Amino acid sequence: MKKFKRILLALFLGIIVLGIGFVAFNYSRIQRVNHAMSLFERHAIVENMRTVTDWWESRPISAAASKHQFPEKQQFNLPNSFETGRGSMIIDEFIDSTYTTGLIILQDDSLAYESYFRGHSATQTQIVWSVSKSFLSALFGIAIEEGHIKSIEQTVDEYCPELKGSGYEGVRIKDVLQMSSGIQFNEDYADFNSDINRWGRDFSWGNSQNEFAASLTRGYEPGTYHHYVSLDTHVLGMILVAATGRDITDYAKEKLWDPIGMQHDSYWLIDGTGMEAALGGLVTTVGNCAKLGSLFLNKGNWYGQQLVPEAWVTASTTPDAPHLVPG
Repeated sequence: MKKFKRILLALFLGIIVLGIGFVAFNYSRIQRVNHAMSLFERHAIVENMRTVTDWWESRPISAAASKHQFPEKQQFNLPNSFETGRGSMIIDEFIDSTYTTGLIILQDDSLAYESYFRGHSATQTQIVWSVSKSFLSALFGIAIEEGHIKSIEQTVDEYCPELKGSGYEGVRIKDVLQMSSGIQFNEDYADFNSDINRWGRDFSWGNSQNEFAASLTRGYEPGTYHHYVSLDTHVLGMILVAATGRDITDYAKEKLWDPIGMQHDSYWLIDGTGMEAALGGLVTTVGNCAKLGSLFLNKGNWYGQQLVPEAWVTASTTPDAPHLVPG
């Protein structure tokens, strides 16, 4: 009996030692996962959005050597309120309730309004989440124009064979671009077990996003149903990397950051394999985002230089099938 108790005690102590070792070895990962689960808590959300690079690995995109500054025009005064389908809303209350940190208004490619809130500033970076998708779309259009990607009628697995056997096999690139991939995906951030929250924890642990994408299954016929799936954009990132042979950040630096004179250093979060979080990991400034907006407003033309094909800007902002029409 005493021998049996000694064996049990040894096993118990061994489990404790292994547990301590596991926690010690994975302490930073555990911290990231825990932080990810509290990222959107209201009392800390603004600071959390500013400090993501303190928690997750990232790859820098340096500001352009020749920085573009929008000329200033007479300062635009915001109205007191605006009308919505639900009635009138006070602008100051809207800015406060939405935790807005910065607001820029451009008119005729001139700076008509610029203001910052909640301790933010013009040089302060923060994660811009799905605005990253717009940057990725611009890069995708450039890659097609340069011949790296032959056609959006091709299937994604022609560029990413690791997606064979997944829900993405045989899906046209166009359907992925239009969030009509047919992938079964729950993007409910309030649901702890949703697919997007599973991705967040998986990403925070340092696992491969490519493998996560390859684990997804099909729920709809591709090209028939519009369903917002952030991992669709990650798949586009996979295609861009495979087609160009370059990191997204490296390609963005050459094709966007330098040509349009981005004023501030930026960062793109990466997973444990070094792949960018194409779906929402860009960390940049309000001013840098305004430059992309100006570029698209001018149909991809930047002061006489056609950076993004005009046809791509039009196609990427125009619904061309019944299932894509709002409502």
